[in-house]
Amino acid sequence: FTSTREFQIFEAMDPCIPIPIPDKQLEDLVEKAKDYALMHGICMRQKDKFDRDALHFAPFVLFPTPFPRDEYYKSLKLQPILNELMHKVAHDYDFLKESLKHTIKVDEFTGRLWNIYETIMSEGGPTQEVDVGLFRSDYFYCCSNKCIKQVEFNTIASSFGCVTSKLVQAHKYVVAEAGHRELLKDIPDNGALEGLSGGLIEAWKIYNKPNSVIMILVEDVTYNICDQKFHEFEIRRQCPDVFVIRKTLTELASRAEMKEDKTLWIDGQEVAVIYMRCGYHPDQYPTEKEWEARLMMERSLAIKSPSIHYHLAGTKKVQQELSKPGQVEKFLGDKAQIDEVRDIFTGLYSLDHDEVGDKSYAAAIANPEKYVLKPQREGGGNNVYGADIKPFLENIKDSEERNAFILMDRIQPPVTTNYMVRPGQNAKLVDVISELGIFGYVIGDKNTIHTNKHVGQMLRTKLSHVDEGGVAAGLGALDSVYLVDAGRCCIK
Repeated sequence: FTSTREFQIFEAMDPCIPIPIPDKQLEDLVEKAKDYALMHGICMRQKDKFDRDALHFAPFVLFPTPFPRDEYYKSLKLQPILNELMHKVAHDYDFLKESLKHTIKVDEFTGRLWNIYETIMSEGGPTQEVDVGLFRSDYFYCCSNKCIKQVEFNTIASSFGCVTSKLVQAHKYVVAEAGHRELLKDIPDNGALEGLSGGLIEAWKIYNKPNSVIMILVEDVTYNICDQKFHEFEIRRQCPDVFVIRKTLTELASRAEMKEDKTLWIDGQEVAVIYMRCGYHPDQYPTEKEWEARLMMERSLAIKSPSIHYHLAGTKKVQQELSKPGQVEKFLGDKAQIDEVRDIFTGLYSLDHDEVGDKSYAAAIANPEKYVLKPQREGGGNNVYGADIKPFLENIKDSEERNAFILMDRIQPPVTTNYMVRPGQNAKLVDVISELGIFGYVIGDKNTIHTNKHVGQMLRTKLSHVDEGGVAAGLGALDSVYLVDAGRCCIK
């Protein structure tokens, strides 16, 4: 979750319903909401008290959060365009190489991913030409621009689509129980679970071997278990013919094999599709064996989500390069679409050791509160903010490590109030901001896109005064969209 230190002076937004509400009504609604969450799998395992056999409800806010209607529908319309853009970027070797040429020398993790990509390309390119991308584009509504601005584009392990699909129904229930059924028409349904699962099934059908399986690549210990398992259950519901297995990178390293025909097998089962919910962070490759397993995956006939080139296309440096004048035009031909994409970009700046990078460096040193510093990492908790930027940059001023970071303009979202509900705590009335994520999937090869669509959304809401807003960490919560006119969203 992106930090609030990216933001400027707060502007306000009225909540879904007038709050605070009377204590007795609050207590009643919170109890109902907790029970709904527990009984519908809106849950996680607790990190501090891990128990494989126990779940707690995932942190959530009691009421859905307002979001401007026109900008919400714009984000849905944009998703297939962004899917196409990132699909084409991922298949452009020269663009990826030029974008990442400095980063891969100083960022070891991105460098290791690049080495796998180079190995695959030196062997004649991917054995499996078809890719399936389960993507998510994240936005804030920016008060100063009166429109959505993209925070990032996720190409690997995009989470919370499944549990937020369930949470929408919970929020509709709570709003109705609060006596506001007239608002239900403005809480849009969320098809992320059905859509993302359908994308994996479509990829499995393209592989076209009835006895093959879909493999979800998972962490050694999974806390966000419901979000992952709902995929498995939904796949089996939609397509009883396909089995789903869960394996770790370490299990793959020790027990998987790639046969002469490049098929990938583990424990006697042929793998048709690999859905990666792991592999996006250096800690998930504890030894060389895990890296060897990743290379074996990429060499195999299995359809990957994501492939190594999709993974690289999702780096922050590629995002920054795409924001440069003339770059989106290399991949999209429709001028209206190009303008729509460019309109969601916020300021993204290189910090490379050249004239442009030095100018960005100087701007960040002079006004650090206007920016956020981002490395090439997924999973949150990696950015540098506000007053911390100046000493951090001064420490790496003459180092090549500068090339591993990009600079981004901070965004100014509206602040609203809501009740945050967490396990073992009383509901708290807090000031919050919200980040919208739009899910989509694309299936295709280098020359052709077979399927391209948006499938759903999520909203993550966090305390307005803190840096990081991780749901599991205690600073953020799951949420749903309540559509309103834009005039309600940024009140000074």
